[in-house]
Amino acid sequence: MINPFSRTFSEQELEVFQFLSQVNFFERLKNLEMARFLPAIQYRKYAKEEVIFFRGDPSQALYVVTKGIIHLTLDVKDTFEVIKEARRGEAFGENSFIENATRIYTAIVNSDQAELMVIPHFAIQEVFDSHPTIKAKIMTSLAEYYNENNRRLFKSYKNSFGFFNLGEMFETPQ
Repeated sequence: MINPFSRTFSEQELEVFQFLSQVNFFERLKNLEMARFLPAIQYRKYAKEEVIFFRGDPSQALYVVTKGIIHLTLDVKDTFEVIKEARRGEAFGENSFIENATRIYTAIVNSDQAELMVIPHFAIQEVFDSHPTIKAKIMTSLAEYYNENNRRLFKSYKNSFGFFNLGEMFETPQ
């Protein structure tokens, strides 16, 4: 028997769900859970070398690449060092899941153009406040993401023969 109260989705919405289900922070969510974000998703186009955000900016949105390449960079002295290339199906600006966070890297478009899904922080928090199961699933994915980053950082440190002070990572800011 078909439930007359179950939500049906348009073909376009189903395509968005299919795409988001491949993005690490949304992979645990069911279509109905992903649908909570639909009203907030904005689609933006960016030009080559356009800065999406700078390190130190407030974390006001999560970005998902639908087209193009984004360089996530760290400013070291007078230059920018690329720490990651974000491509189609990858999210960045993940600390927008955390309240009162600021950007820890700069995001710059590296391809001729880029198209991004943008989910504002306030919308994420509204979903989190009213749907704790969705928050738990996304925060689990975020914890796994940060754990994997730590694993890679420690491996890199070990392979670089300790050319930087890893202990600074664990110091509490004064």
